[in-house]
Amino acid sequence: MIIVSYNNARHVAKCLDALRQQTAPPHQIILVDTGSDDLAYLDEYRDQLHVIEAEPESGFCAGNNIGYLAVDPESDAVLFLNPDAFLFPDFLENGMRYLSHHPDVGAVTGLTLGYDFETNKPTGLIDTTGVFSTWYGKWYDRAQGTPYDGEHTPEPGEVSAICGAVFLGKKSALDQARIDREVMNSCFFMYKEDIDLSLRLIDKGWKLRYIPELKAYHCRGWNTNRKRMPRKYRLCSARNDLRVNWGRKHAVGSLYSMTKYLAVKVFNC
Repeated sequence: MIIVSYNNARHVAKCLDALRQQTAPPHQIILVDTGSDDLAYLDEYRDQLHVIEAEPESGFCAGNNIGYLAVDPESDAVLFLNPDAFLFPDFLENGMRYLSHHPDVGAVTGLTLGYDFETNKPTGLIDTTGVFSTWYGKWYDRAQGTPYDGEHTPEPGEVSAICGAVFLGKKSALDQARIDREVMNSCFFMYKEDIDLSLRLIDKGWKLRYIPELKAYHCRGWNTNRKRMPRKYRLCSARNDLRVNWGRKHAVGSLYSMTKYLAVKVFNC
């Protein structure tokens, strides 16, 4: 399991507490810090986890790649987990069981629900049930923002991509999808790297599945008001959107992504 943290000290404790309550505890937890302003929070975890201090501002992709190199080679699967994502107690047990019973599935995601860290309560809304693309190349989290009533959710099935906040993949599949020593393309730095990895898994013949029984909460740091996000992050997201669509030779998608990138670059939209 790999957790990449950047100024997420306040989330890490709750994330790790959820991991301690797993009915099937993780074999290994690797925490990679990519240059937080205050590293003192790491001191209380050094005896409990494999803590790695990466170069400052090395980015989410690099952090996961550093963590992946430290994963036990004998591991059956690897969970990429955001520090602001909190698993339900049976997530790992059910997820590992599903992967072991489905040899053609390379990675799974579940029902990820919204969580408000300020009030320490669920938002009552769905965060993601898998990632999909429109015909014109816009990638989106299915069902995001819709109310969750505990019953009505999408049926289990294949998805086009998996959100990187809670991404459980077979190690054998991830190894096949690697680019040299990188499981996540460091060119992406952050944003859309999960889609890129998902597409590489599919290209290698693996299936991606959404399993609603696998539940987790996610605070999701991305501000819903895009104009309030720093311009450099919006540029990074738009640039990576173009990388994804260009890489999959999606002409309409590439045009859409280029328009989106120019809107941010030129007009700061």
